[in-house]
Order: sequence, then structure tokens, then C-alpha cells
Amino acid sequence: MEQNDFSKGSVARNIVHMALPMTVAQLINILYNVVDRMYLGRLPGHLALTGLGLCLPIISILMGFANLAGMGGAPLCAIHRGRGEHEEAERILGSSFTLLLLFGVGLTALCLAFRRPILYLFGASDMTFPYAEDYLTIYILGTVFVMVGLGMNPFINAQGFSRMGMLTVALGAVVNIVLDPVFIFGLGMGVRGAALATVISQASSAVWVLCFLTGKRAILRLRLGALRLQAARVRRILGLGASGFAMSMTNSLVQVLCNASLQVYGGDLYVGVMTVINSVREVVSMPVQGITNGCQPVLGYNYGAGEYGRVREGIRFTTALTLGYSLAAWLLVMAAPGLLIRIFNDEADLLAAGIPAFRIYFATFACMSFQFIGQSVFVGLGQSKKAVFFSLLRKAFIVAPLTLLLPALGMGVDGVFLAEPISNVLGGLACVLTMYVTVYRRLGRE
Repeated sequence: MEQNDFSKGSVARNIVHMALPMTVAQLINILYNVVDRMYLGRLPGHLALTGLGLCLPIISILMGFANLAGMGGAPLCAIHRGRGEHEEAERILGSSFTLLLLFGVGLTALCLAFRRPILYLFGASDMTFPYAEDYLTIYILGTVFVMVGLGMNPFINAQGFSRMGMLTVALGAVVNIVLDPVFIFGLGMGVRGAALATVISQASSAVWVLCFLTGKRAILRLRLGALRLQAARVRRILGLGASGFAMSMTNSLVQVLCNASLQVYGGDLYVGVMTVINSVREVVSMPVQGITNGCQPVLGYNYGAGEYGRVREGIRFTTALTLGYSLAAWLLVMAAPGLLIRIFNDEADLLAAGIPAFRIYFATFACMSFQFIGQSVFVGLGQSKKAVFFSLLRKAFIVAPLTLLLPALGMGVDGVFLAEPISNVLGGLACVLTMYVTVYRRLGRE
């Protein structure tokens, strides 16, 4: 049996071995929705693109529930595997799968019942609502696939099979890329075609994940006997997963506030600009998430094994790699905003509004890496309370109030875009400095 022992060999090599496939996987995963936006941006006008953008907060919420069980259970699996507690690791795997199925069924019913008032609450107008409703109705029907594919894939990575985890999302992305133009343009389905292609692609990923986790190659397998929920175990999973959940929920909250504020101060055009900005941000920040997610199984395993020096070495390497990439990405975005906008839509009014908005929004992008570094260490070592606090701090307590306050002070749409760079500096520094003092220095003494 393949052991994938992260306490042996170079820490940096172990992290890179995990991070490279996970980074590619993260980038591919973004293609699910970004490719939809690229194709829909080619339809006449920008209403289809804007309508899809209104669905993004709801999609973030669904992903948040997948992360609640997936990103909560996977680090616990790595810690117990490092301790040699194989049976408990499998019970965490099974409990997480049961939770994901329950989330999927419940969210499907809830979203279908209340999709109309939710979309109007999230900033839809009478012009954009039909596009948003067409996309969301079909997308919601694939919620269970989202839960299983996205939520269970971290358990493949936690066992050291990062390439297999990459193939999970690669399969879905390829299916989506192939089907999108067929459904959107070939069959004339428009936004409904984009949603249908996404659902089919997510179903493909879900089947792939289940085949692997029930197969012979997996170290920790999904077994019927481990599916039963136990209160204490569920609390541990949800407690650690609350960090990723809080981040997704606060991202959704901020997207809602941004869309609603932009609708008031700028109209549908600026909601479309924010859709493009969110698309670019997701793409350029994915390598950062891939690197930091890749370090979590390595840090968690070594922490469980008592190898604190190797944990500190992993933190140093992850920090250097993340900061280097973030600075390079920041330079690219600031230098060529127009080029990035044209990938999605090349209409003159969108470009005129989008270029200055890009430069404001991404002004301190590199500082966002501090948040990811601190969060990944807290989650990897099982320190759920700190991870949740800093997830809430940046988005809920800094970005959200500023999104409402700055436009009202006379800054208009510029105030909406300015909230993000301010939060990157304040929230990012608070998170990484707390991690340094409470984790890195303490491990040095131990």
C-alpha cells in the first residue's frame, strides 16, 4: 500500500509535489464558471454576462457548504493519518460524505423554492432577471454533484494523490469546455446551455471521485460502515470546515453588497464590470490557493507526527513561494487591464468603465496572499477558531461595511471597488502576523 509519508524527504519537495497538481486543479476548476462567462460575454450586449454574475453569490454559498465538510474533514484525515489512526481517518471521510449528501438535497429544495426573491435581493433588475433565472434553475439541479465532486476531492489530496485530485477537476473542465459552445451556440440555448454544460461536467467529476475513493488504490476508502454520523466527529469536521465556509459565505455577502451598490450607483453596466473583475480575480488568485492548499496535508501530517521543525520549514517555504507569485500576478494585472477585460467582452462602454475599476480593485492584490498563508496554516494544524475569525474579519468586518460606506460618502462606484484593496492590507497583515506569533514562534520553542 502506498503510504505517502510526508515526514520523510524534503519538506519543500513534498509541498511542491502536492501544490503543483493542486494549483493546476484549482485553475482548471475555475474554468467551470469562467469559460461560461467568456462564451456568454460574446452574446450581443452584456445582459447575459451580467445575469450570470448575479448567480455567483449563490454559487459561492453552495461551494461554501461543500468546503464546510470537505475542507473540514480532509485536514483532520491528514492529522489522524500522521498519527497512524487509520480507522478514525476513514470514519471522518465517511461522515463528511454523508454531510455533503444532506447539504446537497436540502440546498436544492431551498434554492428552487426561493430563487426569484433571492435574485432580486442580490441585485437583479427586470432586464437581467430572466438570464439569471434561466442559468440558476438548471445549475441548482446539479447541487448534489457540486457537493460530492468539490467536497470529496480534498480527501484524495489529503492522502497524497494530488495528481488524481487534479484529474478530477480536469475531467469536469474538459467536459464543460467541449459542451459549452455546443449548447450555447450550436443548440441556441444561451445561458441555459451554459448551465447544463456545467451540471454535466460536475456530474462527471463526482463519479470520478467516488470511483477512486471506493477503489483499491485509495489509502482511506469510502465504506458503508463509516457513513454513520456521530455528534462529536461532526462537530470537529464542521468546526474546522467553518473557515472555508465563512470565507465562501462572506465572499457571497460581499458580492451581493457590491452588485446591489453598483446597481444603485452605476446600473447594469457596472454589475457587468464586477462580473469580469471577479472572473479575473478568481483566475489570478487560484495559484495562491493551490500553493496554500497544497501545504496543508504536509503541515498537518508533520504536526500530527510531532515534527515541528518540519512544520516551520514548510511555513517558510510556502510564504516565500506565495509572495513571489502574488507580486508577479499584481504586476500583470496592473499593466494590462484592458487585455484581460477583452477576454470576456470588448464593448467600448464596458472597457471604459472597467479599466479604472480594475486598477482600483487590484491595487494591493499582493497583500491578499498574507490572508491565504495565515489561513492555510491555521486550517492545516486544526486551529479552527483562528481560521474562522480571520475569514470573517477581512470580508464581513472590513469589506462589507466599506462597500456600503465609501459610496455613500460621495465616492460612488469607485468606493465599491476601493473596499477590496483596503481589506487586503488590513485583514491580510492581521492574519499573517497572528499566525507568526501564535504558531510559528511557538513551534520553534517546542
